[in-house]
Amino acid sequence: MRFGAAVLRGYESPFAVEEVILNAGPADGEILVRIAGCGLCRTDLAVRHSAGRSPLPAVLGHEGAGVVVETGGPDTGLNPGDHVVLSFDFCGRCRSCLGGAPAYCDRFAALNLFGGRAENAARFTDGAGEALAPRWFGQSSFAEYAMVPARNAVRVDPSLPLELLGPLGCGFLTGAGAVLHSFGVGPGDTVAVFGAGAVGLAAVMAATAAGALVVAVDRHPERLARAERFHAVPLDAAATAGLPGRIQRLTGGGAQYALDTTGSARLINDALRSLRPTGHLGLVARLRTALPLEPGTLDRGRRISHICEGDAVPALLVPRLIGLWQAGRFPFDQLIRTYPLADINEAERDCDAGRVVKPVLIP
Repeated sequence: MRFGAAVLRGYESPFAVEEVILNAGPADGEILVRIAGCGLCRTDLAVRHSAGRSPLPAVLGHEGAGVVVETGGPDTGLNPGDHVVLSFDFCGRCRSCLGGAPAYCDRFAALNLFGGRAENAARFTDGAGEALAPRWFGQSSFAEYAMVPARNAVRVDPSLPLELLGPLGCGFLTGAGAVLHSFGVGPGDTVAVFGAGAVGLAAVMAATAAGALVVAVDRHPERLARAERFHAVPLDAAATAGLPGRIQRLTGGGAQYALDTTGSARLINDALRSLRPTGHLGLVARLRTALPLEPGTLDRGRRISHICEGDAVPALLVPRLIGLWQAGRFPFDQLIRTYPLADINEAERDCDAGRVVKPVLIP
C-alpha cells in the first residue's frame, strides 16, 4: 500500500512529504486507520534534540484521529468505518497497565519513544525500500494512513469533527488529565498553571470546568490573554519579584495545586512556594537542568510528582473531554489551527514562534 507521509530524515532536516509503502496489512490486534487530522506536539519536535535515541528516518506524529479501514483478527473490538482518536501505546500486561496506569507501562519508552518494535521495520519503507521507524507512539500519524495497535484507539461518535480530535489523545489529555485525574480538582479548589501553551491551556480549561479558581503564569502577553479568555487570572512570569506571594494572595493563602509545563527550575521553585500546606505540584515537562530545591519548599505536607500523559486511561478520559466540549466547558477547538500536511514545516515554524497553540495537520 502506497500513501503520502511526512518523513524526518535528519535531526536538523525539514520534514519531507513523500510516498511511503506499507508492506503488510494489520496483524492480530492491529487496525489500519485513514488519518483525518493529526496534532503537532512538542514531543514530536523534541526528537530533533534526542541525541540519536529516536531512530531516523521516521514518520512521526502521535495525536492522530481517523477512520478504521481494516482490522486484524477478530478481537480488536473495532470495525471498518469506526471513527477513532489515537493515543499512546502500552503493553496492557505489566503491573502498571493492569493497575490502570498505562502511561507508566514498563515498555512505554520502547513502544513510544524509539519508533516501535525493530521486528516491524521491514513493514514500513520509503519509496526506495529503505526502512522507516515503524510506529512512533504506536501511530506514526503524520501520514494519510497509520497502522495502530487497537488498544491505542478510542472510538468516538461519527458526528464529531474528527479532524480536530487528535490532540485529545496526548497534549490536551496531558493538561486536562493532570487537573481532573492526577489532582482531582473540584469546586472551590485553587490551581496555578505555569506555562500557557497547549498543555497548560488545556489544564486551565479543565480546572475552570471543574469549578476551580485558576491562576495562569507565563511571560508571553498573548498566551496570558488566551488564558484570561478561559477565565484564568493572568500573571506575568517575567515580573519575577514576589510571584509566589502574588499567587498566595490571589488564592487566599496558596494554591492547593500547581502544574508546571515549563521545566524551568526557577518557576518550579516559585510554584512550590506558591502552594498552601498539603499542596501538590505536578511536573509534565522534562527538566532542563538540575532541580535544587530551596529550603522549606516541601515543608508542611507539600509534595511534588511527575505526571505522564495526565495519569490518564485514554479510553475513559477522551470521552469525558469530548462531553465537556459538547457542553461548552472545554473549548479546545479554539486552540487549533489546521494546516495541510504538505505545510508541516510551516506549522513547525509557527509552533516554535508561538504564532499558533496547536497546529493540526490535515492529509
